[in-house]
Amino acid sequence: MKKEVELPKGVRLDDLLRELRFLSWGAADILLAYSKGEKPPYGFPKALSVQDGGDGPVSAADLAVNSWLLNGLNINFPLASWSMLSEENAKEDFPEGVEINKKWIWILDPLDGTKDFLKGTGEYAVHLALLNSNIPTLGVVLIPELEELWFGVAGFGAWCEDRHGNKKSFSFSKKNKISEMTLVSSRSHRDEKLEKLIDAIPFLEKKIVGSVGCKVAKILKGEADFYLSLSARTAPKDWDMAAPEAVLNAAGGSFTHANLKKLSYNTGDRNQWGCLVASHGKNHEKLCKYIERELLEIDPTFLV
Repeated sequence: MKKEVELPKGVRLDDLLRELRFLSWGAADILLAYSKGEKPPYGFPKALSVQDGGDGPVSAADLAVNSWLLNGLNINFPLASWSMLSEENAKEDFPEGVEINKKWIWILDPLDGTKDFLKGTGEYAVHLALLNSNIPTLGVVLIPELEELWFGVAGFGAWCEDRHGNKKSFSFSKKNKISEMTLVSSRSHRDEKLEKLIDAIPFLEKKIVGSVGCKVAKILKGEADFYLSLSARTAPKDWDMAAPEAVLNAAGGSFTHANLKKLSYNTGDRNQWGCLVASHGKNHEKLCKYIERELLEIDPTFLV
């Protein structure tokens, strides 16, 4: 029996999902227009200017979708007692090293996979996650190029919708032996230590995919079995991981550190340091222990 999901006072789940659908497909229209060099809807500028920020490129598309999502949530839920942290407003509105003193926090990435978006691979996504006491409770992963809108709600499950509202469930693969599994790995964030670790894991097949949201969608569709992230000089951020984790967990999958520690959010450090492993949940503990052992053979000082 599905339990009732807790939400901020005055916010009903049906109303929130309805608005998230509208905002998500609006974000898809904005991004698809920019990707084709067309005039985006909702009055956003056509020019796709690109600036290099501290953590990578920031495009007009990032900023447009960020504005669209934040304004939409604020207008439609003006009394909701939540804060909204996004990749684009983090430095300006939320000082580094300070926790947000709110029970309810949205963590948004208006364009996860900006490099893939700019290169035209189509492997980019939009992430929205609602945290309840720093735990991802509701997640949205939108993949515009595939017209896939993934929802995950703790206690309710996970599902995918198309633009017309047609729903389909997740479909994990049945593989539970590491030697049978398919790894989905990053295209952009790679270094020598990660390559050595990947070489040490006896999986069957590897797929290279852009956005974290796109990688987790591969697991949800049964096209891959696990994904791992290894921090180096930099690390993925809260907004990279929160929404994919929420959807994967709602489906019954697992997203942890290699030592099985849960991911932490709103700690004052928005970096997700360490070795993170996402999987369909079958044999997750054994998979993580294998990865942790091989990683510490490569670097005994690594903070897993």
